[in-house]
Amino acid sequence: MKTKIQQGDVLLRRVTTIPAGTRIPKKKNSRGEMVLAEGEVTGHYHGILEHNSELFQVGDKTYMELKSPATLTHQEHGHIPVEEGIWEVGQVQEYDYLAKMVRPVVD
Repeated sequence: MKTKIQQGDVLLRRVTTIPAGTRIPKKKNSRGEMVLAEGEVTGHYHGILEHNSELFQVGDKTYMELKSPATLTHQEHGHIPVEEGIWEVGQVQEYDYLAKMVRPVVD
């Protein structure tokens, strides 16, 4: 069982529970996909096409609950299978040693 999946700048981390708080649902796009992250320039996006699933925000974090296996897609990256379960959706970060700061990776 995988505990982390990375596709470009998107990082999925398996979690066992969803923290307490209000779940704010995120809408699916016109193709029925849950958009995990959108490209900054090209309009490409990381998405999940799985109808038996939810994408929502709790506090400042985003979570995805898959009731069955799904596929993580992107127009320029290979497709990646994702097992059912609860996943925290995040962005890969890098450390800039010259500026001495952490910043998100841009794909």
